[in-house]
Amino acid sequence: MEKTLPSSFKAYDIRGRVPEELNEDLARAIGRGLAELFGVRRVVVGRDIRLSGPALVDKLMTGLQQAGCDVLDLGLCGTEEIYHAVFSMEEKEVDCGVIVTASHNPADYNGMKIVMKGARPLSGDTGLHKLGEYAATQVDVQKQDPLSGTREKLSCRAEYVAHLLSYIEVDELAPLKVVVNSGNGCAGPVLDALEDLLSLCFIKLHHQPDGSFPNGVPNPLLPENREETAQAVLDNKADLGLAWDGDFDRCFFWDEQGRFIEGYYVVALLAAEMLALHPEEKILHDPRLIWNTIDEVAKSGGKAVMTRTGHAFIKERMRQENGLYGGEMSAHHYFRDFGYCDSGMIPWLLICSLLSRTGKPLSQLVDNMMSAYPVSGEINRTVKDADAIIAKIEKLYGNGTKDTTDGLSIAFEEYRFNIRKSNTEPLLRLNVESRGDYDLMKRKTEELLNHIENE
Repeated sequence: MEKTLPSSFKAYDIRGRVPEELNEDLARAIGRGLAELFGVRRVVVGRDIRLSGPALVDKLMTGLQQAGCDVLDLGLCGTEEIYHAVFSMEEKEVDCGVIVTASHNPADYNGMKIVMKGARPLSGDTGLHKLGEYAATQVDVQKQDPLSGTREKLSCRAEYVAHLLSYIEVDELAPLKVVVNSGNGCAGPVLDALEDLLSLCFIKLHHQPDGSFPNGVPNPLLPENREETAQAVLDNKADLGLAWDGDFDRCFFWDEQGRFIEGYYVVALLAAEMLALHPEEKILHDPRLIWNTIDEVAKSGGKAVMTRTGHAFIKERMRQENGLYGGEMSAHHYFRDFGYCDSGMIPWLLICSLLSRTGKPLSQLVDNMMSAYPVSGEINRTVKDADAIIAKIEKLYGNGTKDTTDGLSIAFEEYRFNIRKSNTEPLLRLNVESRGDYDLMKRKTEELLNHIENE
C-alpha cells in the first residue's frame, strides 16, 4: 500500500488549517511517532497564541506520554524559546523540542516546528515526512493507551533572557525610545521580562498575546501592516521601531524617520556588529541580494559565504562552516552561540547596542548602503508555469554571470537579479539590485516583471 503524507506536512514544518488539515488526533499520532521512530525520551513542548493551540498541545503531549516520553511543558512561548531550551538542556537529556505555531499564517491555521538534539531541525529530508507517513496510520488507533511518560510544567524564561543579554553590554545601552509592536503575538511577555533589565523606553503596540488577532494576523512583511508602526515612531519621536511575527522568530525594523528598513541592509549591520567582537569569522547569507553584504563583511574583516535560502539549509551550512552569524533578507537571523538557530530578539538588541555605541541614528547607518545598492524588495507573482518562465529569462539574460545556488541568479556589471520558485505556493519571487543606480534598478525590475507577467 502506498504511504500517505498528510497535507499539513511541508518541506520544513507542519502547517495547515484546523481541523481540516491538522487536528487533535493527528497531533497525538505525531507525538507517538516522534518517540517510536526517533527514540526521543525527554521532550520540551510549547505553543504560540493561537486559540487551537492548547488542545493540540495537550494531545501532542498525550501521544508522547503514551510512547513513554517525559514531557516538559513551557506553555505560551516563542519558537526560539524552544530552540534555546533544547540546546541548553542537553545535560538534562532533553533530546527534542516541539513548538505548536503557525507564525504569520491566517487565524484558522496552526502547525508545528520540530527540532531534535542540539536544536537541529527535523525537515522533510531528515525524517519529517517519515513522521507524517507514520502519523497518518495512527490517527484512528491506540487512542486509549495508558500514559507511561510524565508531564511537568517548566519555565526557562529567566535562563533564556540571560542568554539574550549575553550578546550586548547592558550597561552601555543609551536610554533609547523604542516602539515595539508585538502584533498580539508571543513577543510581549519576553519584552516585559527584558524591560526591567534595560535602559530602553518601550512604547508598546498590540502588546497582549491574543489568539483572536483583534488587530489582524501579525505579519510585518505585508506593506499594509507597516504603517501603524511607522506612524507610532513619528508620533513618539522614537529612535527605532520594531515589530515581530506571531512566534517572534523574525524581527523587523523602522528607523527614526518611520522608514521601513529592508532586511537585506539589516543583515550587513548585524554582520558588522558581530565581526567587531569576533573578527575574521564566516558570515552566511542567502543568494537573493548579495553585493552589499559581501562589501560590508569584507570591510569588517569577515568572510562572506553564500548558502541556499531556508532555515534547514542555513542551519546545516552554519554548522559545516562554523559560521558566526547567518542572515536572510526575509528577517531570519542565525547565531552560532544560539545553537545555530534563528532569533527575533538578539538582532534588535545588537542594533540598539550599535546605536548606543556610535551615537548615530539608524537612518545614517543604512543610508550609504541603500544608496550604494538600491533594491527592488522581494516581488511575488502568481504564475502558471514557473519553470518555463525561469527558462525564458535564463535564455534572455544568458550573457550574464549565472548562479543556481537557489533559483536563478544572473549578474551583470551594474545590476543583478535572482528569481526563484516558492517552496509552498505557485509563486515566483524576484529580487533586483544595482550598483548605485536606482533608475537602472527600477527599469530592470519593470523589464523582468514584464517577462514574468506575459507568460
